[in-house]
Amino acid sequence: MEKREKAHCLVLFYPIQGHINPMLQFSKRLQHKGLKVTLVTTRSVHKAMHGDGGGKSPSSYSSIALETISDGFDGEGGSAQAESIQAYWDRFREIGSQTLAEVIDKLSASGHPADCLVYDQILPWALDVAKRVGIAGAAFFTVSCAVTNIYSLVHNGLLKLPLNPDSQILLPGLPPLQPSDTPSFVYAPESYPAFFKLSMEQFSNLDKADWVFYSTFYELEQEAVDWMAKFWPLRTIGPTIPSMYLDKRHEEDKEYGLSLLNPNSDACMKWLNAKPKGSVAYVSFGSVAKLGEEKTEELCLGLRRSKCYFLWVVRASESAKLPKGFAEETSEKGLVVSWCPQLEVLAHEAVGCFVTHCGWNSTLEALSLGVPMVAVPQWVDQGTNAKFIMDVWKIGLKAQADEKGIVRGEEIAHCVREILDGERGKEIQTNALKWKALAKNAVDEGGSSDKNIDEFIAKLVQNQNHS
Repeated sequence: MEKREKAHCLVLFYPIQGHINPMLQFSKRLQHKGLKVTLVTTRSVHKAMHGDGGGKSPSSYSSIALETISDGFDGEGGSAQAESIQAYWDRFREIGSQTLAEVIDKLSASGHPADCLVYDQILPWALDVAKRVGIAGAAFFTVSCAVTNIYSLVHNGLLKLPLNPDSQILLPGLPPLQPSDTPSFVYAPESYPAFFKLSMEQFSNLDKADWVFYSTFYELEQEAVDWMAKFWPLRTIGPTIPSMYLDKRHEEDKEYGLSLLNPNSDACMKWLNAKPKGSVAYVSFGSVAKLGEEKTEELCLGLRRSKCYFLWVVRASESAKLPKGFAEETSEKGLVVSWCPQLEVLAHEAVGCFVTHCGWNSTLEALSLGVPMVAVPQWVDQGTNAKFIMDVWKIGLKAQADEKGIVRGEEIAHCVREILDGERGKEIQTNALKWKALAKNAVDEGGSSDKNIDEFIAKLVQNQNHS
């Protein structure tokens, strides 16, 4: 058989924005370094990307090929058609395994066989498919090493549940934690049984993976990385954000390139351009988090009380929770939009702080762009990320919730003002700029993440030449 020019990597991502962005960025890095990359997603998301939602196919931004598999729900609505979360995951495993194997066979028959499957860690069955067809498999984690470390210790029985609400938790590779600093699936597993099960299943076959990739960088989570690298072939390859916001080695790489939501770019940037440097609090809770009405009202109250300029992303599905007339009444100080180009906003000099739910992508974006944070975690991994933002990296303040779990307006206003105008804010800003430089260095030529990506590619090419 004639020798192929390039090693070929399939990248299978789970179709939510927080998983798409880092995996798409990693794919672009691989392609820039000479690897052939094919993205794989579900048919229902492929339809959404090409529908009327304003989403664009990744191929409209780059030459990355795209293949689709079925999750068993290919019609309108995708996973929403399933009777339960568990039913969806069971069906996805069954149909996804079958259709993924078909895609791999098809590529082999076309003369472009895959050498490796990089799969989203919440789809562990994909590794079984890769091993069955005889190609390498690499797990890709879209959360921090610290969070996975906690999950793995629960999985291995080293962290017993339920947690004692009154005791401090001391774990290898991690700072001392309170129970509320752990992911919500650990802190309150009974509240999220399907998600808790999913979190544990990630480890069912992880010891068979040839690589375990993290969208983080070594210097950011050194202790957790060193501890976990004893058990898995772990490599940090982040921050996975477009090159023009970090190392600037790839001029065309200015955006992720695949948005399931349609940003209101012009209105946001025009509004920010008219504001003084460091004067705006940017507020966004990501593409999934839902705030209750009381939490939304308190946030409104806090933004008013802060007397600062604010740019607030309230998704269309959440807008009914805003108090009547809020956007109009605060229009002198604030702008409320349904979605915005977050990287562009965070990079704008008018933005002085980011009021965030602390999703891992949002956390890494703010850190990479040197923007201090007001942490208002909601669930999943966000409480752990908030702990690191405030106490480990010292790049923000965590807004404290009351006994009902609600962050009051007064607390929001205090944190925003403290970062924009207070003494602690100056210290936080200095730390934020330090981490910004370290993030850039990690992905730049010869940096810790860059070296790990080069090592991965070299190994694939070596294996390809020996096959």
